Amino acid sequence: MCSRRKVRNQQSSPYAMRNDFCRIFETNMNSLYVLSFLLTGDRTIAEQCLVGGLHIAQERNQVFKEWAESWARRAIIQNAIRMIRPRKAADATHWTADPRTGNALTEHGEFAGVVDLPAFERFAFVMSVLERYSDQECSLLLGCTRGDVAAARTRGLERLGEFADFHRNLVSIGSYQKTRQDDSGSEPHFTAIPSLAASA
Repeated sequence: MCSRRKVRNQQSSPYAMRNDFCRIFETNMNSLYVLSFLLTGDRTIAEQCLVGGLHIAQERNQVFKEWAESWARRAIIQNAIRMIRPRKAADATHWTADPRTGNALTEHGEFAGVVDLPAFERFAFVMSVLERYSDQECSLLLGCTRGDVAAARTRGLERLGEFADFHRNLVSIGSYQKTRQDDSGSEPHFTAIPSLAASA
């Protein structure tokens, strides 16, 4: 009798329960993992962040059911911040494009560019651009000023632009080499794109 009453009360409650968060994490596993990976930049840490995010979400029961999914994503962000502790660098170093990476997901160019950003810029970009948090929300979660968030986002966007240009050049070289091979059938000769040759 008591157990039936408890189930009925849970079903009629406007707040999300533990089983609601479990369902959200199970249904949205891929997108939540991608969020964890983009924030942490590491597959193993991303998995730990995802599991920890579920525990954080379940601990906060006073969340309306319609807000449960956004709260689950927020829990992952909070856990990633706790694990990585991104801090504003004293001086922003210039990013140098490097195609090498040890993470399998970074074979996707859109992931690689974000993951290669410095931690603080990566968090500012993911939170404000991808998750659409306000600068005020980002500053409270990251423990910095709104100006720091805006500056980090701008640097991140600039570096992602450089990264995109770099990889477009690589694709152009690959296409050119394949065409040479198909046309001649001979051993291809490497010809650098002028912009890359100048920067080498």
